[in-house]
Amino acid sequence: MQREYFVDHSAALGRSMERLVFSADGGHAGLPVIVFPSSMGRFFEFEHFGMVEAVRDKVERGQIQLWCVDSVDSESWYARDVPGRWRIARHLQYERYIVDQLIPHIRWRTWRESVAVLGCSFGGFHAMSMALKHPDVITAALSMSGAFDIVAGMLRGYYDDDAYFTLPTHFLPNLGESWRLDRMRRNTYVLATGHHDQCWDDNERLGRIMREKGIPVRLDVWGDGTGHDWPWWKRMAQEYL
Repeated sequence: MQREYFVDHSAALGRSMERLVFSADGGHAGLPVIVFPSSMGRFFEFEHFGMVEAVRDKVERGQIQLWCVDSVDSESWYARDVPGRWRIARHLQYERYIVDQLIPHIRWRTWRESVAVLGCSFGGFHAMSMALKHPDVITAALSMSGAFDIVAGMLRGYYDDDAYFTLPTHFLPNLGESWRLDRMRRNTYVLATGHHDQCWDDNERLGRIMREKGIPVRLDVWGDGTGHDWPWWKRMAQEYL
């Protein structure tokens, strides 16, 4: 398995962004998977908690390659000293970095059109939000213990159109027949949670909304004491990736 470190400048964010890439050959083998860190996590988190090692065999066989990106959560959703409007605006700049800069680079480097995303906890929110907003760009998403009902806590009640279109549980119920919905119906979505996971209800709600819209989604609720932490997410990654 090849491990590569990169840092580049994001015009959308006005700052440098770091990432780690794990692949079989440093090039074309495997579906590219963008990995979002959990709340305020860093690009090295997935490796630090043993998640990369847990799926090493899949990387080395050329099934997947992992693109572990940095977050700006501390400047957006978790920026306690700034208004809600700024938080959502900063998140949208991050979204532009992922969609307009990173994904085109991944396609150029890997020669692949399909790109998947995944995340644990708040990373699961990032994965599902971006995948459902951009179903023509992101073709698969895996959320492990994702948190989706975040208006009250993260935005302190602030709400506008940008917030609405960033929250899948808000914009999906009102989404009419369109190219966007048609595209979602051709993609792959997995929601994994557990009986002892505080985000179980969020996952049930999002899964129900997606099914009502005819979007194929696999919602798995794990038993066996499964909660909201890395040991369970390792097992989930091995199961779904």
